[in-house]
Amino acid sequence: MTAGFDSRPRISPLPPMDRARQVTDALATYIDQASLKAGDRLPAERELMAALAVGRSTIREVIRHFQALGVMETRKGSGTYLLKPITSATIHMPLSLETAHLRDGLLQTLEVRRGIEAEAAMVAARKRTPEDLVVIEEKLNEMERVHLAKGTSGPEDLQFHLAIYNATHNPLFRQLLEQMRGAFERFWDEPFDRPDFARRSFPFHRTLFNAIAAQDTEAARRETLKILDVVEEDIKEMSK
Repeated sequence: MTAGFDSRPRISPLPPMDRARQVTDALATYIDQASLKAGDRLPAERELMAALAVGRSTIREVIRHFQALGVMETRKGSGTYLLKPITSATIHMPLSLETAHLRDGLLQTLEVRRGIEAEAAMVAARKRTPEDLVVIEEKLNEMERVHLAKGTSGPEDLQFHLAIYNATHNPLFRQLLEQMRGAFERFWDEPFDRPDFARRSFPFHRTLFNAIAAQDTEAARRETLKILDVVEEDIKEMSK
């Protein structure tokens, strides 16, 4: 079944506020009210842009969000399709953390990340496919290349970890960890303005990959914790 965008219910233009969040809510409500099912094609980008009075970049940001949730996929030359029915009540898992000091917030977040990231590494070690390994190693090789050239890895480090979360085949790992990282997005771009932040964790990324490749869950957990231990030590040391 393919739903036409001119059929009811209609989506109304949005007031100028948080566009991405509003588009997310509006599209989820439309999917629910129109009773779209798995396999149905969504309205094209241009139709969404016109109906919601937003730009292409906002629409694409929202589609990427839904893709990360595992409820949509975009097929080249064909469009975006619904993989799972959703409602506005099932797509958000907001996190809140009130703290007066960056250092305290980072350390509190790290306490939670330890449990989630260690588990994600173990699940990835169990469930990774040969295709997952190719992607993870590509990201690791790029991270190592940049690290050796510049002494820091920056965004390449994040891409390596995202590839591991994807290898769990459970979208909740990526969603939760991205939300926690997003809370401190500016910090993670240039931690303490120090290019050597967490540099000592660099060798453990390769040993983590080796553990996942060997499907050694305990080793994957251990190497993940080594990385996070270095992050914690540097947060404490560099925030003095």
